[in-house]
Amino acid sequence: HVSPAETEENAVNREGAPKAGQHLAEATIRLAVDVANLATKETLRAAIERTESAGQSTLGARIVAKAWCSPEFKARLLEDAPSAIKEAFGAETSNDTAPTKLIVVANSPNVRHLVVCTLCSCYPRTVLGHSPSWYRSRHYRAQAARDPRAILRMFGSEPDASTRVEVHDATADCRFLVLPERPSSTEEMSEDELSKLVTRDSMIGVALCCL
Repeated sequence: HVSPAETEENAVNREGAPKAGQHLAEATIRLAVDVANLATKETLRAAIERTESAGQSTLGARIVAKAWCSPEFKARLLEDAPSAIKEAFGAETSNDTAPTKLIVVANSPNVRHLVVCTLCSCYPRTVLGHSPSWYRSRHYRAQAARDPRAILRMFGSEPDASTRVEVHDATADCRFLVLPERPSSTEEMSEDELSKLVTRDSMIGVALCCL
């Protein structure tokens, strides 16, 4: 078995050194957001997600929408996510390359959940599709564990001081999915309409769902 330290070293080596122009691009983005006000963190986040999520699985969004509409399904989902999803959608949640367990954690007014894999890039691919590039980065993996509020601030979704932030570290055999809070003023929306409000990033925990 490979030790956690070796796993981390391998992940870092695969990521490699910063690409040519990366620091310049990051500085330009900071200038556009923080100084010139040409864009907001949320609009940039949403644009990146749309690009990276094109053609990816929509199962996660359908799961969240159903949980918003059905208290019974939500309770079952939080208790035993694999069984609840299998019964409702006929879908397996285990990774297709090795057995994995999916755990769903629910945001509330008092608690925000954030998912990371500090050792490499373990991710619930069967329900969310491929992981975003930033999720696999060394910066996210280190910062999410050390200072999760800084990560949420970077994504423009930092909660107030009274809200507790809980970090969930995915492993080779355990993956996590965040159940975001349902946006207000959506009482008349159908399950299908609600699913369109659910974003990949909200199910990782770095963003909120909104109209």
